[in-house]
Amino acid sequence: MTIKVLIVDDSALIRSVMSEIVNSQPDMEVVATAPDPLVARELIKRHNPDVLTLDVEMPKMDGLDFLEKLMRLRPMPVLMVSSLTERGSEITMRALELGAVDFVTKPKISIQTGMREYTELIADKIRATARARIKRMVPGSVPAPQLSALRSPLISSEKLIIIGASTGGTEAIREFLMQMPSDCPGILIAQHMPEGFTSSFAKRLDSLCKINVTESQGNERVLPGHAYIAPGHSHLLLSRSGANYMTKIEQSPPVNRHRPSVDVLFRSAAQAAGKNAVGVILTGMGKDGAAGMLDMRHAGAHNFAQDEASCVVFGMPREAIALGAAHEVGSLQALPRMVLDHLASQGGRALRV
Repeated sequence: MTIKVLIVDDSALIRSVMSEIVNSQPDMEVVATAPDPLVARELIKRHNPDVLTLDVEMPKMDGLDFLEKLMRLRPMPVLMVSSLTERGSEITMRALELGAVDFVTKPKISIQTGMREYTELIADKIRATARARIKRMVPGSVPAPQLSALRSPLISSEKLIIIGASTGGTEAIREFLMQMPSDCPGILIAQHMPEGFTSSFAKRLDSLCKINVTESQGNERVLPGHAYIAPGHSHLLLSRSGANYMTKIEQSPPVNRHRPSVDVLFRSAAQAAGKNAVGVILTGMGKDGAAGMLDMRHAGAHNFAQDEASCVVFGMPREAIALGAAHEVGSLQALPRMVLDHLASQGGRALRV
């Protein structure tokens, strides 16, 4: 079945290049383009597209205002097109919170050439967006309560939580981390995201969570109550220095077409932490992380995968489950409790709810 795409962007050049990219694919076509959300609104009614690509900054109506109304009144798969700026990254993070499935970035130099180089990436993201599970946004929804603190002193700096995610992962990670108590084990995260966006992502999470969330700079001691997010330009690895766990970042080649790669993080956790690690694989397109999670299991780690019903895209968790890498499968809402209960059982003491 052909994926029908509506492109919304105030730049005629971007509309033209995006149309060329989409129409070059055998399984998708551009049904219409719009220079602003007001025109887009009528075209959505007329063409009923499968995917909307939406510029985050446009005249006449702000892209975020349009997205908020769209996801409340007529939820549909939306792929944001963002500029590589701090403002662009902050707006994009908000768009993902409002229900956009994913985003692509405009290149800084030579837009036409740069966008054509992105052809495969854009096509893959449109396919994933078309398959994504879309939920109607409910105004004023109540965030999940934070779970009770860990009470066993046996669960501290020795235990670690290692998380990997891709499409839909920014919101899944936010929901997971917002339920973590302030004394939870140190957390390392690889989320597929370009350079410049991971910093905004970390700052946003840090403002919402009880734990401290930072973009990893490398060579940091991994501390309880802290989460370290892989920077968009590098792989994040776990290493040891004496009795301490440390972060390490490196710009070695992409793995599974990604840098940061979940496989790289998971494999480093298998080597450095073994049975002291807990692996969590969340929503995402592709198979990155499945083989690394199996390495973690073989090293003695206990692993969790997000279930299909709560994933935006059930790709990475499905691959990990198929490989036999996951010990337990649960909904996004249940996973934080499942992880903390497992950690408490390792310390020989139950958590108080």
